[in-house]
Amino acid sequence: MVAGIEGGMSKYNGEVMPVYDAAMRHKADGTAMVVVAGKEYGTGSSRDWAAKGVRLAGVLAIVAEGFERIHRTNLVGMGVLPMEFKNGDNRDTYGIDGTETFDVNGEIGPLADLTVSIHRRNGETIEVPVTCRLDTAEEVHVYRAGGVLQRFAQDFLESTSSTD
Repeated sequence: MVAGIEGGMSKYNGEVMPVYDAAMRHKADGTAMVVVAGKEYGTGSSRDWAAKGVRLAGVLAIVAEGFERIHRTNLVGMGVLPMEFKNGDNRDTYGIDGTETFDVNGEIGPLADLTVSIHRRNGETIEVPVTCRLDTAEEVHVYRAGGVLQRFAQDFLESTSSTD
């Protein structure tokens, strides 16, 4: 998020650069990332590669005003936690500017109420209520496994160990 620039740009240590470059620098630093998004996040990008790219860039969670249905499912399949702001709230409601760090608190479950703790650079922390957009128990299992491939691997290993 860069004030006055719409889309495609981000900051890394105060330097404005393309989102990809900033993501790769954060990933190299070992910084887990959270995407803060608007309405219908993922619209036009419902191919599974869009979700793969997000995960490969080091994104672990997304908090959005809303999700495009198929993209949300693909994010779950990649082990990315989708969450939605409540009550029509958005990043502007909480003054999120991209310099914050985030923690997710609560018990993850289908459509569970969670809290995102937003830590500002000035030491202030605000608690933001969100909805976990893992919509079914199966999606929770896939997410907890780390994604659909890891879930299939677990199922396979369990089935082969029970036949021994």
